Amino acid sequence: MKRIQYNAYGGPEVMKVSDFDLTPPGHGEVAVKVEFAAINPIDWKLRAGLMKIITGTKFPRAMGMDFSGTISAVGPGVNRLKVGDAAFGLARFKESGAFGQAVITKEAFLTLKPDNVAFDNAACLGTPGVTAWNGLIDKAKLQPGQHVFINGCSGAVGEAAVQIALMHGAVVSGSCSVVDLQRAESFGVQTVYDYRHIQFSSISTRFDVVYDTAATLSVSTGLSMLRKDGIFLDLNPGPGKFIRALFDRRLKPVIGSPRADILDKLAKAASESSFKTRIGRTVSLEDAVQLIGELEHGQKLGGRGVIAME
Repeated sequence: MKRIQYNAYGGPEVMKVSDFDLTPPGHGEVAVKVEFAAINPIDWKLRAGLMKIITGTKFPRAMGMDFSGTISAVGPGVNRLKVGDAAFGLARFKESGAFGQAVITKEAFLTLKPDNVAFDNAACLGTPGVTAWNGLIDKAKLQPGQHVFINGCSGAVGEAAVQIALMHGAVVSGSCSVVDLQRAESFGVQTVYDYRHIQFSSISTRFDVVYDTAATLSVSTGLSMLRKDGIFLDLNPGPGKFIRALFDRRLKPVIGSPRADILDKLAKAASESSFKTRIGRTVSLEDAVQLIGELEHGQKLGGRGVIAME
């Protein structure tokens, strides 16, 4: 089988499509024949070694987190999924591997793909949906009628956060680039600001939740936008922010943590067309190395970059 992997941490030049042997799934794991995979910034951050304290120094290392496909084998202790099931979700964080013809992942990181959701669209749902859910529902405990501000509301996580907030009865405002203002309004953002021409501290409205999905707001700016007892969700956490969060309950760092119950809810929402993401470009596995490099260097697609395995 083939996948994208690398033999040392580094830039786009270390990636290559290589042959590999798929190991049998262990306890609580499944093997999946991948149909489509979707590209996220975390993919090249892992490859660059920004999280090697977690990923380690054993090579070669695979790439890719989000995918859809068909279950081809199950390990001991697997009881939610069976061979032949169409599924979508995430690869294991440390091992990755979605950018390949097959991958091993935890059963808990997958859910059944609804029949009315195409494989390529399903591949795009995992990381954005889980990250948005982790912030809004797990951390902020979002309630109906609350007012949410989403910085970067046209990005993958931002769009997911808009849709999840609306699903839970919130009022949503946000910021994005000028080219996406009309689109943001069309899917329910009540007030949209062009991030290039707004001083966030000058916005007079105060919010119950501010979610910085673009990871560009300072903590002080985010906190200044809150109502009393509001929550600032920070998608770019570091040691200092975790320490600060111990003393300021308004600051909640967010790290994507997939769970089966979240993925099940995302699948249901996708089947009802209340949760979806845009596809900007689809390429073959052989052409994916070039596309990943282009995205890493700032290329904008107007949607997710998707890899078709066949």
